[in-house]
Amino acid sequence: QVQLVESGGGLVQAGGSLRLSCAASGSIFRITAVGWYRQAPGKQRELVATITSGGETTNYADSVKGRFTISRDNTKNTAYLQMNSLKPEDTALYHCNAIGGRYYPWGQGTQVTVSS
Repeated sequence: QVQLVESGGGLVQAGGSLRLSCAASGSIFRITAVGWYRQAPGKQRELVATITSGGETTNYADSVKGRFTISRDNTKNTAYLQMNSLKPEDTALYHCNAIGGRYYPWGQGTQVTVSS
C-alpha cells in the first residue's frame, strides 16, 4: 500500500511562487512515474506535469509549460512541483499520483489559490 501526502499550497498573489511537495510511503515510489494533477471547482481533473521514475524525462501541460517544474528525490520518496509566475487560473486543488491509469489512493491534496 502507498500513501500520498501533499503539502506546500497556500494563498499567493499573481506572479508569485509556491513549491508543492508530495511525500510517498514505500520504496515502490522509486519505480513509479508520477504526475501532478489539479482540479478546480466545476472542472475535470487535469494532469499538469509528469516525471519518469528516474527523473530523466518530464512533460508539462501547455498551460503551465515554462512556469512549473516537476522534480523528485527518490532517496526521500518525494516529488515536487515548483510553480512560478502563478496566475489566477492556476487556482485549484493539487494532487500527486501515479500516471497511466493505475492510481494509488488519492491523498487530501493541497489547495493553491492565486489572487489577482
